[in-house]
Amino acid sequence: MYKLKLHKNLTRNKWDTFSRGQQLLMIGNELNRAKNWVKKGDTEEVKYTYERALELLDLTISLINKENMLKELLRFREILSIEYLRPKMDIHLDEELIKVLLSLNSESTFIYESAKNN
Repeated sequence: MYKLKLHKNLTRNKWDTFSRGQQLLMIGNELNRAKNWVKKGDTEEVKYTYERALELLDLTISLINKENMLKELLRFREILSIEYLRPKMDIHLDEELIKVLLSLNSESTFIYESAKNN
């Protein structure tokens, strides 16, 4: 495993102490930050939040031992990488990415939906 560049105090072992749902929520939180930066028109900050999300996603992928979940996360990573490379950010796509990511785990879906309704 490579040394994390953006989450210097985070280790693979520490990340593994979080449930999969918590991990996905933290990645989703980075995407939510990206959405907020898109609203403000700061492309540089949007890119930086995507980089942080990708780093956490890579860490999560490195811990996966279920083939179906691995396929889904790798596909999600591919879509997020494409979005990262786009010259113009799309706030609606960011919202959809968050929904798709959190739908991969029942715990993250439940917490996300509960927070939305409060």
